[in-house]
Amino acid sequence: MPLDLQCTNEEKIFITVNPVTRGGRPASLDGPVRVTPTGEGTVEQVSDTSFFVVSGDNPGATTYLVEGDADLGEGIILLQDSINLNVSSANASSLGMTAATPVVK
Repeated sequence: MPLDLQCTNEEKIFITVNPVTRGGRPASLDGPVRVTPTGEGTVEQVSDTSFFVVSGDNPGATTYLVEGDADLGEGIILLQDSINLNVSSANASSLGMTAATPVVK
């Protein structure tokens, strides 16, 4: 089932993949998950089963296709899911005032 997530263009979200059998028991994958973004966002792989989805610089949506091989032998049983990341602009959090050196009037 797809994950629907939201963040600002200054954030990223940590994702963990936890494969399970039909009966809900923990299972293994053959190799690391592959994550392919469509949109401005990117991916930072952390381990075989974890990664960050990273927002782009501009507001908008990125879809991440997440794939893993459930066949632990030479064949391939491809499991797929997706993440929809909706990115908004970060709001100002301070006025950022600075002062110049005094001058003669």
